[in-house]
Amino acid sequence: MLKLITSGESHGKGLVGIIEGMPAGLKVDEGYINNELTRRQKGYGRGGRMSIEKDKVEIIGGVRNGETLGGPISFVIWNNDYANWQEIMGAGECPRAEERMVVRPRPGHADLPGAIKYNHQDMRNILERASARETAARVAAGAFFKQLLACFGIYIYSQVISIGEVKAEPVRVNRENLEEVWEKTETSPVRCMDRDKEAQMIGMIERAKKEGESLGGSLEVGAVGVVPGLGSHVSWEKRLDGRLAQLIMSIPAIKAVEIGEGINNASRLGSKVHDEIYYTEEKGIYRLTNRSGGIEGGITNGETVFLRAYMKPIPTLYKPLSSIDIRNWEEVKAEVERSDICAVPAAAVVAEAMLAYGLAEAFLEKFGGDNMEHIKEAYKNYINYMGRVWRWKRI
Repeated sequence: MLKLITSGESHGKGLVGIIEGMPAGLKVDEGYINNELTRRQKGYGRGGRMSIEKDKVEIIGGVRNGETLGGPISFVIWNNDYANWQEIMGAGECPRAEERMVVRPRPGHADLPGAIKYNHQDMRNILERASARETAARVAAGAFFKQLLACFGIYIYSQVISIGEVKAEPVRVNRENLEEVWEKTETSPVRCMDRDKEAQMIGMIERAKKEGESLGGSLEVGAVGVVPGLGSHVSWEKRLDGRLAQLIMSIPAIKAVEIGEGINNASRLGSKVHDEIYYTEEKGIYRLTNRSGGIEGGITNGETVFLRAYMKPIPTLYKPLSSIDIRNWEEVKAEVERSDICAVPAAAVVAEAMLAYGLAEAFLEKFGGDNMEHIKEAYKNYINYMGRVWRWKRI
């Protein structure tokens, strides 16, 4: 079973990740992992922290001579900003800990409920772990999962659909236009395919910054080349759509997720929702639409798997909201921590990592094997079965 654990605080020494269940013999490109970390740090509307941190992975165990060994993979991403915080965030006695105490919780953040749950009078003990800084470790782990999936022709993408009130029309992604989608989103400061909407999104972020506000939005994350048969209908916890939705919902500030066109489908007639099935000798089984997002009954159906996620505005406002001071219970303005104005483009990169995790987990469940050779053999047999029995052809 594939498993990911992360550890570390936003201003602590660093972020640690441990991946268990990866097969032996996977070639690992460390430069690719670092490039993924760079992608997470980009995006119009990011805060000052991005100019301090130049995230780079250091693999500690589980990889030798550029290949996985089959044991747990461990890595660390050191926090450059720790140099300014070691007397506040160190594991030992911290002589300056009280200087940066947080006692005025921010509405919308984990500050207050976390302090109540863990009985912390200094809510920095909550916000440091709840911070989206933790997602750097997820992105690094996602780079391992992406490299595994790529061995089997499965590729991940993302695109930003909206920021604030500005909404672009999402592009339907498939194998034919995948490279174009990659190129356009990677060269857009907001990861948007529509250049006109991109300019409007940037303008909205600038206005929010001047007003001390923050902005949310929506994004699409998907995978091209996923074979039919991942996930299962036989038990609720095996349904892949539910599993993927939970992974995307775990990203900080994501408050809603849909599979395919789930929201619009709720108001349509059934004949306008379900993706009709066709067959020709040339194409095999195929669909003209993909409103289901590539999953039917909790199982992948061979179409592009995609989800859409909706992100609330970041809870830290430079024009802070009303709160209380827990030392005297007086009404005050909430704490102001260094923060982004808009992190939707960065969240899209994190969503790629989480989708890669979920698909890699389902993939390994189906094709098993402790090493890449055995997995490739099982996968090859399955593809042969699909073509022979079900006339399926990869598109």
